[in-house]
Amino acid sequence: MNVSWRSVLARALHYHREPHARYLQLATVSPQGLPHNRTIVFRGFLRDTNIIRLITDKRSAKAEDIKSNPYGEICWYFPKTREQFRLAGSLQLIDYTDPDRQNQWQELSPKAKAQFFWAEPGKPRQAEEFVRECQTSDPPANFCLLLLTPNHVDHLNLRGNPQTRTIYQCQDQDTWTAIEVNP
Repeated sequence: MNVSWRSVLARALHYHREPHARYLQLATVSPQGLPHNRTIVFRGFLRDTNIIRLITDKRSAKAEDIKSNPYGEICWYFPKTREQFRLAGSLQLIDYTDPDRQNQWQELSPKAKAQFFWAEPGKPRQAEEFVRECQTSDPPANFCLLLLTPNHVDHLNLRGNPQTRTIYQCQDQDTWTAIEVNP
């Protein structure tokens, strides 16, 4: 399923092949109604869908936010092409036996895997030794695949005069509309 926003995003990712281009910001809302924003790593699309793959620790504040309010938005800026993408939609934590979760775990580097064996995120730091690398083939219970199913995409292209902006809206699972709006 290839919609126009996905092909535009794919071009930006292809042009920005540096590792830092995979970093984006994820905004959620806490159980207390406060906004939370953090940087997270794009892990690709789920199979041949428009669903964005991310990962998180089930013990993190982000996971609590998502349990309380399963909606969020990612914001991605690509400096070379001067493009911003904002993708809003529903968030889903996959923290059980699931082939996609297992496959995502296998794709992680040993250093990335090690972080899921550290002490609980956000708690006071103790004088304990941190695991530096991990080779285990099975993910720990706190490792979650985090999926964003977009239903609204806002693409702003800051190149040119005038700049361009397109809003993509999901009408149903396979149908998207695109409307050009003022930047």
